[in-house]
Amino acid sequence: MQLTTLRGVYEAQGPFATVYLEARSPAADAEDQLRLRWQDLRSQLADAGTPEPALTALDEALAEATPTEVHAEGRVLVADQTRVVLNEHFDAAQGSGDLAVVGEPPQLGDYVRQRLGAVRMLVAIADQKQAVIRRLVVAGEELLASGAEESVQGSSVESVHKPREGALSHKQIQRTADEAAAQNIRDISARVAKIADSWHPDVIVIAGETQGRRGLHEELPKALQDSTVEAESGGGIPSGHADEGTEQALSEELTVIARRVVIQRSKDQTDRYGEAHGHGRAAEGAEAVRAAVRLGAVETLLLRQHEKATDEDELLAAAAGVGASVGLLGTSAEDSVAAILRYEAPIEDVAD
Repeated sequence: MQLTTLRGVYEAQGPFATVYLEARSPAADAEDQLRLRWQDLRSQLADAGTPEPALTALDEALAEATPTEVHAEGRVLVADQTRVVLNEHFDAAQGSGDLAVVGEPPQLGDYVRQRLGAVRMLVAIADQKQAVIRRLVVAGEELLASGAEESVQGSSVESVHKPREGALSHKQIQRTADEAAAQNIRDISARVAKIADSWHPDVIVIAGETQGRRGLHEELPKALQDSTVEAESGGGIPSGHADEGTEQALSEELTVIARRVVIQRSKDQTDRYGEAHGHGRAAEGAEAVRAAVRLGAVETLLLRQHEKATDEDELLAAAAGVGASVGLLGTSAEDSVAAILRYEAPIEDVAD
């Protein structure tokens, strides 16, 4: 994750009001619950000295949102003295509850770790005629839609069904069916590739009946095949509404696939850190990382997924200022923070 995406937040005029609304189970009175939750948090912010224009801006941001969506999916908001500078979904998988704090810099550590643990997933449920395409963000056990579901129909007017008999008179029908299926798969592949080119998913998942998903996997451009996996669940969805059991099975498999992506992501960063450490291009502990940031040497700030780092928010803000990225570290570290450096730097001298 590039911290430059948060640079505008960190560079706004503080002090900042940071608000976390955790995701909770859907409820008939979700709107009333959200209103009461926000009233409590608003009072905390007002008591802590948050300027009234900032509180009004937060009021308006939440009023514009769909209450049931905020209640079910969670939200993180940051306001400077006059306006909302961050308003994003937030799945509070840590179970830490609602939070409202005032100070500098904004407290975005939990949000950043949630983003690092989330997976952008392009899901194509295909058969040999058509496909249903979904853009999802999978965070923990939550599957959040990111765009409307889309149906893609193959352009072939011929049937994809082959005759069961093996007589010579049926060979032409079989060839026609094969060509029709191949054309449809090419059409679906082209649409998946176009969405992937603009949306940049972390992983493409192909589900559906066996021939359709395997054909689509093989037809995708090579660059996309390397980030594509096949799911066993979800068969039959393109041609009609799937039953609850099929959808549940697919959802469970998608969360497993997402978990593997996050684990691999952490492993890759941990391997990079180990290699950098061996070449003297690593820092460990809050003081060493802070010193490296002062030198502009931090390429990637590394956090533990389930551990808050010492001075975490200050380090994130500083790393954003030098154009660093942030990743997950799969091994222990002093103060639960480390960094991969752009070059070997005399951080001991700066830290002293």
